[in-house]
Amino acid sequence: MDLQQSDFDRLLFFEHARKTAEVAYSQNPLDADNLTRWAGALLELSQFQNVPESKKMIQDAITKLDEALVINPKKHDALWCLGNAHTSNAFLTPDHDEAKDYFDKAAVYFQKAVDEEPENELYRKSLEVAAKAPELHMEIHKHGFGQQAIGAAGPSSSSSGAKTAKKKKSSDLNYDICGWVILAVCVVAWVGFAKSHVPPPPPR
Repeated sequence: MDLQQSDFDRLLFFEHARKTAEVAYSQNPLDADNLTRWAGALLELSQFQNVPESKKMIQDAITKLDEALVINPKKHDALWCLGNAHTSNAFLTPDHDEAKDYFDKAAVYFQKAVDEEPENELYRKSLEVAAKAPELHMEIHKHGFGQQAIGAAGPSSSSSGAKTAKKKKSSDLNYDICGWVILAVCVVAWVGFAKSHVPPPPPR
């Protein structure tokens, strides 16, 4: 996988956030903020994985967010992250009916987040975009993104230049459509993590 420097930096940052959250969890498993940060880091890291690994990480994030909501059922950022997790899962699911279930769950959690913090523009925007998500999902999978994503997880086959270009175009489309999810999760996790921990300087 070719990572640009900014992607590599993001990967390192969220891997550090994940490890820090894991350590903090062992010391205090009832810290809902920490669980939410941990889940946010997992969602961010899932973007760098193949489809099966990505789905596994998203499921792990959902488990952490469920735990956070048992501790604090009104935790709006955890509700919102859960909406993002279900949205990400939906986009990775080729079956439209199964994906629609994920989108429906996402909309419920986005609505709950908006109910808890109505003035939050990001939550309102997420709820608004969630309504259009099934249509976007259908477009992506109609144009073969689903097969390519699943194919990326399996053995690689030789391809012509045209097929490679199409794959790149689909990959770009995926980033465009899912970009708001990725960016938003990134912002929440980054801010939450920065508030609680200043990362140590890199070793010399």
